[in-house]
Amino acid sequence: MSKEKPDLSIVIPVKNEEENIFPLVQEIHEDLEGKIDFEIIYVNDGSTDKTREKLIEARERFPRLRFVSHKNSCGQSRAIITGVSIAYGPVIGTLDGDGQNDPKDLLLLFEKLQAQSDKEKVLIAGWRSKRQDVWQKKIFSKLGNSIRRFLLHDDTPDTGCSTKVFFKSAFMEMPQFDHMHRYLPALMKRQGGRIISVTVNHRPREKGVSNYGFWGRFLESLSDILGVMWLMRRCKRSEIISDK
Repeated sequence: MSKEKPDLSIVIPVKNEEENIFPLVQEIHEDLEGKIDFEIIYVNDGSTDKTREKLIEARERFPRLRFVSHKNSCGQSRAIITGVSIAYGPVIGTLDGDGQNDPKDLLLLFEKLQAQSDKEKVLIAGWRSKRQDVWQKKIFSKLGNSIRRFLLHDDTPDTGCSTKVFFKSAFMEMPQFDHMHRYLPALMKRQGGRIISVTVNHRPREKGVSNYGFWGRFLESLSDILGVMWLMRRCKRSEIISDK
């Protein structure tokens, strides 16, 4: 890996995922090694278990791995912002740290992005068409997606899927706020970009428990949507015309 500029920087936010560190890092290497130049950036979001110790052990074995830790838990969006900000690569890929996202899909999404003529203004979003979750999550996700699509028109059937690929430069131009990761498609459209959804694999969680609860997430999303609607209405884009 070239630390200055790998093709893809994979950002993974985690909180109390000690059991999933080694399996996921190893799987990423098995799926992507020799196919693309990549780095893995874990952001340890105030974990209280042995996540940090497992990351230290994994870093000794896998030189492509880097990680930073938040002293206190700041939430998934802030963890992603931290990871993207320190990434060496021009293109960012995101995954959840629980092993439910399939790392193989990152290469598919990366190639799809590279095929676009306006790729720096495109977000490739994963779509879990066969979601492997408990029924409560499926119901709230379906309801939330329906409300969000109706109000934001973000051209995305599954904005909650963490498997996404986009340019770092586009992300850094977006407004940063708590829960922003749920609205990346809408924020990309806000700045004149496009969204392409691609069907991806989704797997049951095998180890650990979810640390970002869906009950509170659903209630918070209602007020978040109103805020994103305001951001989209207040955005003005200008087309620069050369004076030559």
